[in-house]
Amino acid sequence: MSRTPRAELIITNLSRRSFLMGLGAGSLVLAVGLPVLGRAGEEQRKYAGEGMPHGLRDDPGIFVAIAADGTVTIICHRSEMGQGVRTSLPMVVADELEADWSRVKVMQAPGNEPLFGNQDTDGSRSMRHHFMSMRRVGAAARRMLEEAAAAQWNVPVAEVEAVDHEVLHQPGSRRLGYGELASAAAALPVPARESVKLKDPAKFRYIGRGEVGLVDNLDITTGKAQFGIDTRLDGMLYAVVARPPVYGGKLESYDDAETLKVPGVLKVLTLAAAPVPSEFNPLGGVAVIASNTWAAIRGRDALKIAWDDGPNASYSSDTYRATLEAAARQPGKVVRNVGDADAALSTAAKRVEAEYYIPHQAHVSMEPPAAVARIADGRCEVWAGVQAPQTTREKVAKHLGLPFENVTVNVTLLGGGFGRKSKPDFAIEAALLSRAMGGRAVKLTFTREDDLANGYLNTVAVQRLEAGLDANGMPVAWLHRSVAPTITALFGPDPRHEAPFELGMGFVDTPFAVPNIRLENPEATAHTRVGWFRSVFNVPHAFAIQSFVGELAAAAGRDPKDYLLDLIGPARRIDPNSLPDNWNYGEDPAIYQVDAGRLRRVVETVAEAAGWGRSLPKGRGLGIAAHRSFVTYTAVVVEVEVSDAGEISVPRVDIAVDCGPQINPERIRSQMEGAVIQGVSLATVSAATFKDGRVEQRNFDGYRVTRIDKAPREIHVHPVPAENYDQPLGGVGEPGLPPVAPALCNAVFAATGKRIRALPIGDQLLA
Repeated sequence: MSRTPRAELIITNLSRRSFLMGLGAGSLVLAVGLPVLGRAGEEQRKYAGEGMPHGLRDDPGIFVAIAADGTVTIICHRSEMGQGVRTSLPMVVADELEADWSRVKVMQAPGNEPLFGNQDTDGSRSMRHHFMSMRRVGAAARRMLEEAAAAQWNVPVAEVEAVDHEVLHQPGSRRLGYGELASAAAALPVPARESVKLKDPAKFRYIGRGEVGLVDNLDITTGKAQFGIDTRLDGMLYAVVARPPVYGGKLESYDDAETLKVPGVLKVLTLAAAPVPSEFNPLGGVAVIASNTWAAIRGRDALKIAWDDGPNASYSSDTYRATLEAAARQPGKVVRNVGDADAALSTAAKRVEAEYYIPHQAHVSMEPPAAVARIADGRCEVWAGVQAPQTTREKVAKHLGLPFENVTVNVTLLGGGFGRKSKPDFAIEAALLSRAMGGRAVKLTFTREDDLANGYLNTVAVQRLEAGLDANGMPVAWLHRSVAPTITALFGPDPRHEAPFELGMGFVDTPFAVPNIRLENPEATAHTRVGWFRSVFNVPHAFAIQSFVGELAAAAGRDPKDYLLDLIGPARRIDPNSLPDNWNYGEDPAIYQVDAGRLRRVVETVAEAAGWGRSLPKGRGLGIAAHRSFVTYTAVVVEVEVSDAGEISVPRVDIAVDCGPQINPERIRSQMEGAVIQGVSLATVSAATFKDGRVEQRNFDGYRVTRIDKAPREIHVHPVPAENYDQPLGGVGEPGLPPVAPALCNAVFAATGKRIRALPIGDQLLA
């Protein structure tokens, strides 16, 4: 099994470019990056397709500039959507640089791969991929400032030290500020990597402290922050699009007579239908251009449109669920096989089986997709809250027939993303409409109805599990079939199986100490656009597995926490090399490794913190679940109260998280709290369903999310400290979500004796 080796780090003095970046002459500007890496094998190319040219690279680019007045500008190359990356990434650079945070400014990088490296903000990898790179660029800048000061004082560099935005001459009392040294430092070569000394973590000022506030906090709380939907340009036009309501449908005809009578409507035009699979391309349809968004919406409402619904016109959630269930009850493609599960099942003392269902789930970020595009002199400029600015740039260039370098993507703040804004269809639409309007700036806005009807939903899934238990109630056999449409249906010709990266999200890497395991992946066909969603396939896999563990504990008459720990087994490392030879790990094999000891520790931590085993009144129960994803281990205990009428409330949730070294503890707590809220929502009320090919939910009255009165009354986050900073970093944005729903449903069983095997719970408990 071959793997692509990682390239060596390269730090470059880019001071000559500083003026072009608006940082001023005389600034010290450094970049740290990796040579561009190709994909790690043909298998990943097949699953990625043209639409994901950057998705698996690891080529970070971080820049720091120091101006003559001492202001340090740090460029953030990842998109900010509430996770705090515009604070956390620059914070690491500032710490190694010994910069005074009050004198640091953050600049958002536009989409520019040659300069900034991989800018895709997904996979919970911004910090775990770039922590050391950011440390090195900060340390390199610090070293250059020290060298510049030593040269000015004509003393050995060993006698000087950068401290709190100044360089001090230790034997004497001389000191120079960073601004005074910037010009001289900019003229120096970047020091060799081996000569750059990183800080002793004991001397960190910001890293691990959690005392740095969000750089955008004041602007966000006072309404000054600029999100994609806030963009305003002189002479800008506004647009909405009527898109096919069924995936793969096409426009037959339309009548715009009434639309053109709406005050403010300027033009109605068509957008070509996208091919299927659609990749990230717009779906096509009828666009209404107006002098304001409200006029465009009213004009679209007045359109009379006839659609050809195409091959997915009969897609309905009820019948498709039955199709998935039928597939789950038949053998499928074997993706992991240890021992002889069939034989062990047939001779087991007890056999337990269950099926679990998760519907499509929508991103419904607070800010729906919106983009502004303007074309002039053969160049296109885009303003949008996108998670993948490079993909956006490539796709816009391709659709307009422009050279790649003639497209600029300005990344704004994102009002939430969750994976939806990795797909740039809305930015492409804005660019096409700008071209149709002679290059004038056009803002394209998705309404909430558009967001639900024409999004990229999380996959629908059926999970079937069977276990054979021995006389002590522990499994000797484990059979799991995962059936779900794959995200790769966006790119390839009718793929029917989950891709390796999807199977690797809590399925083939099941960490239990069971002697006979068979994991199968029956076929499933996608009938709508399936895309990345927070935690992706970890959501259905964790829900099924952790719910089933609860069922096995009940069948064995055991405490669920103790049973889970016994099932995890002793502390040990489960390495990808133990998985099938055809498994493709890409450039990050560590993402699939499981440390059973760390998984045990988060279970033990959260159980103790939540008071596991404490006495509860009638109608209340505790549920527990744990999961490992994106190199991070989380465990959740949910306390549920179920009224006599079957209404659910959540008095308390505890979540333990082991993400390795904790870079920004405040952001870790925030991300875990957000994951708990979203997890409760997915477990109790959120579902996107189809009838006759159409999404049935139109807005938040149909696609429900947890309201404040139904949110957990208390959320307690328990970070598990890392042993040292040499331990691999885990992600934070996504790993908190997967164990919430199974822990909640296990708590419902503890409170009521009723098993929940289909999400959302909805009215399943109502009397």
